[in-house]
Amino acid sequence: MKISISGIRGIYGHDDLNLYEITKFSRLFAVYIIKAGGKCVLGRDTRPSSRIITQTVTAALMQEGVDVFDLNVAPTPFVFRESRKYGAGYIVTASHNPLEWNGLKLLVGGRGIFENELNLMLKSTLPTEILNKFGKSFDAVSDYVNELVDLVGASESTKHIKIGLDPGGGATSGYANQLFKNLGHKFYSINDVYGMSSRGPDPTIENLNDLSALVMTNQLDFGFAFDLDGDRLVIVNNRGEKLTPDMTLLICVVGALNLGMKKFVTSIDTSLAVEKFARKYYGKGMLKFDYSKVGEANVVSKMLEVNADAGGEGSSAGFIMPKFNMCRDGFLASAIISSLDIKMIDDCINFASQFSQIRTKMPMHSDLHKEVIDKLSELLKEESSQILTLDGIKAIIDDDSWILVRSSNTEDAIRISVESKASNVQKLYNKISNKVQSTYDKVK
Repeated sequence: MKISISGIRGIYGHDDLNLYEITKFSRLFAVYIIKAGGKCVLGRDTRPSSRIITQTVTAALMQEGVDVFDLNVAPTPFVFRESRKYGAGYIVTASHNPLEWNGLKLLVGGRGIFENELNLMLKSTLPTEILNKFGKSFDAVSDYVNELVDLVGASESTKHIKIGLDPGGGATSGYANQLFKNLGHKFYSINDVYGMSSRGPDPTIENLNDLSALVMTNQLDFGFAFDLDGDRLVIVNNRGEKLTPDMTLLICVVGALNLGMKKFVTSIDTSLAVEKFARKYYGKGMLKFDYSKVGEANVVSKMLEVNADAGGEGSSAGFIMPKFNMCRDGFLASAIISSLDIKMIDDCINFASQFSQIRTKMPMHSDLHKEVIDKLSELLKEESSQILTLDGIKAIIDDDSWILVRSSNTEDAIRISVESKASNVQKLYNKISNKVQSTYDKVK
């Protein structure tokens, strides 16, 4: 089981993520939020285990006196936005992980729980006495779709854009259709029934052949694929080609720039293309870019610190606009992108195509991460123009190249990310992966 600000995740039914542990974490969270009003909105994805976990979570929260407002199956962005009204939120999801996995995502004040808050919660002591007053359970409904349409608006100039939708049988099923109907776009859907899909839960690693065929057969402008809980979005262009996550984030940032936004935060593993394009086409001196550790909660924390307008994670295409929603929001990303004209989107893709990224992971017990990264820092100093230690170690090689080695937030693994021009990226990746492997072999 992996416990982090990204959530508590594991393979359901194994010794780690079982109903006992789920009950314990839920009661600890209930104790943590009870002083803030004792209300919690709850949602889940469509995994086979999500229903029984949700029932367990509900009972545990109510046991500690928390009132539960149940959205039933609901995309993660819906729960985040609704949690602003209730003070706390709880999502049963493992996002893009394989179906046998599941997890718990904890929200306070409309955002994911921060690291210091999580540590404080985990150190809490569960009460031993039985409360005289239990919490109550209510059905809840989200008005997220209408609120997003009000934000983006239905543009006459882009209504002719035709879109393919692939919810992957996840929590966005039905809701994605509703959104694009309200935005006035023509659309086609596949995999739009809960729990039924021709692909896996993670569109970032799937070939998306069915969505590509849908787009090309019907001569659509592009297609959108969502992961099981709707916080991740993958784009397929009109030739059926899947865009990289960094391209997707760049297009979203350009949409935010067109809305007049000027202050951005992106994770340290985001492509250089995002800031370079923004400064080239939207003014060098008028814009501000800050960088955060990888992880949704880390990006949000930095956004709140610097009062940013928008940004996100390049590695997950996770677009965040904190004044609307303090999470990666695939719905928001898809609506923003569909508001842009095709030429602007093509310009973003062509610019981002100058850069290439390789992102992999190396299985490694968490106890060894720090020692490996510390030794790598020394090895990379001689060949780098700058070393950053915001999140693991990032070595700036030149104006177009960097290397990032960091601990995973969700797995017992070291993550390796590399960016450079296409002609150089594989060579750079081979070099750093060999260094990581040899360093690991020496310390294990």
